[in-house]
Amino acid sequence: HVQLVESGGGSVQAGGSLRLSCGASGSIYGDACVGWLRQAPGKEREGVAAIDSDGIASYADSVKGRFTISQDNPGNTVYLEMNNLKPEDTAMYYCAAAFLLPSVVARLTASSWLYWGQGTQVTVS
Repeated sequence: HVQLVESGGGSVQAGGSLRLSCGASGSIYGDACVGWLRQAPGKEREGVAAIDSDGIASYADSVKGRFTISQDNPGNTVYLEMNNLKPEDTAMYYCAAAFLLPSVVARLTASSWLYWGQGTQVTVS
């Protein structure tokens, strides 16, 4: 059983930065793809960024150049560095993990993910 725990959310002004962290109960990252997804009120959950076991990252167009996903070695924690935050980035951010997500489309699709954290709120004003 895999448990994911997010931390690092909060409230910032537009243009500010936040760093989210996702820790796993077990070291799954050696085999898994890990992603960050978000859901704003009244909207569907959407993919933000993902990183695979080879360290290859994928990003949604809306965050490219502003967000960076990374993982430590041996990969028990995945981070999402968010810079130049905008009000439209306001959402609940979820960490998720899954195996065998070969395409960018799959990695940015909520239904592709198997394990989920409880979420951490990010508010940009």
